[in-house]
Amino acid sequence: MTKPKPQLKSPCVNVCLLNDEDICVGCYRTGKEISQWGSMNKASQQAVMKKVREREAKSSLVSD
Repeated sequence: MTKPKPQLKSPCVNVCLLNDEDICVGCYRTGKEISQWGSMNKASQQAVMKKVREREAKSSLVSD
């Protein structure tokens, strides 16, 4: 039996709406990142989460 690969918890917040730039307004992932999340290894997921934090920081929907 193979061990399941360690993964991060999905950043999904059940507000699924892609904007004109293909970025979800709920979790700040692209459509491609969302669809591939479950098959990504932990390092790839961490890279996506870094992009998510950057996108969120640039978003006009988030205030300081």
